[in-house]
Amino acid sequence: MEEGLRERKKRETRQRIADMAMGLFMIHGFDNVTVAQVARAADVSVNTVFNYFGTKEDLFADRQDEVVDLSSKVVRERRPGESIVAAFRRDYFDALDAREWRYGMGEGAEVFGRMVEESAALIAKMREVEHISTTNLAAIIAEETGAGPDDLTPQLVADQILSTTRLLTRHALRRKMAGEQWQEIWADVRTQAARAFDLLESGIGGYGRRSLVVEAAEDGGATEDHQHDRVEADHR
Repeated sequence: MEEGLRERKKRETRQRIADMAMGLFMIHGFDNVTVAQVARAADVSVNTVFNYFGTKEDLFADRQDEVVDLSSKVVRERRPGESIVAAFRRDYFDALDAREWRYGMGEGAEVFGRMVEESAALIAKMREVEHISTTNLAAIIAEETGAGPDDLTPQLVADQILSTTRLLTRHALRRKMAGEQWQEIWADVRTQAARAFDLLESGIGGYGRRSLVVEAAEDGGATEDHQHDRVEADHR
């Protein structure tokens, strides 16, 4: 659906507020900037800021919804024959090689890392986002695998996978914040990530594997290969 004028203006206003806020946070530090200062910089009222962002912390985490949805997208878009762990492994290494932002590898990620470390409010906010992401991923895994409401496996799998990617992200960020060169970090993170995903594969590697099934077509007795998705929830 094509974006209407009203929706576009709202999106642009939200982005302008978030951009101005981040600029101020980077210059002065998160805890030293007020919402009123953000409003003045963005040429809007304080009420307008709160119409788009519930808290000052939400201004910093303006891509929260996108971050939460990324893990669900990895699960939903996994390839035929690919398990949930394998999909995350592929996604992680694709992001690492492209140096994408979603695992803390983008240019300037160390700046954001320092801001979080220096603010108790942002540390709490990041924990909140992590909790929401894990809960959301567990729900998507349960939906994809047909797990029952009392089956803890989706939550266990979500916890293990996201704990792994977060640990790898923090490891890379710590080294970037220490001033190390990206190529040195990249080589080490690849090695650490391969080992980590190998361990995940040995435990939950077959869980949620998406496979291809060959069915007979009901067409006058003739048979034809029909491919459709089926999820095999292997609990081994």
